Amino acid sequence: MEEEKGELTEIDHEVIESIKEQNILSKNPDEGFEAKLTMGERLADRIADFGGSWTFLGIFALVILGWMVINSYVFIARPFDPYPYILLNLVLSCLAAAQAPVIMMSQNRQEARDRERALHDYQVNLKAELEIRHLHQKLDHIMSHQWQRLVEIQEVQMDIMNELRSRKP
Repeated sequence: MEEEKGELTEIDHEVIESIKEQNILSKNPDEGFEAKLTMGERLADRIADFGGSWTFLGIFALVILGWMVINSYVFIARPFDPYPYILLNLVLSCLAAAQAPVIMMSQNRQEARDRERALHDYQVNLKAELEIRHLHQKLDHIMSHQWQRLVEIQEVQMDIMNELRSRKP
């Protein structure tokens, strides 16, 4: 492997060790990742999950519609936010300003999780490739040994046939 790739990385050494020790590399990479999350990171993930859901969109539409109905028809004489709903625009801008960094934090964590999964997949694939190569070498060895045995058997058969021919009158 060193001849093909040159310098081996730490990942390559881990794979080689797992082959030597007959360890299994297959594991769920999400288990370790989830355990490392802080409370703030978990909260950001929940907020991002909710902010990107149909439930959020439905509630959001109902709140905006309710705001407009209350300010346009219920409080006709003295609406607290008359048309063009400047207070509503301010609230929506604040919501977007607060929600955007939270979603970006969640996306960054998802990207880190994806990198960890890709690294794990690489390790598993590399180990599988090395194991397959090892099996091919074993099969080649068995095949060459079988050919050698077949040649020996053929020689014995030829000797027997020659002996039988020489006995015929």
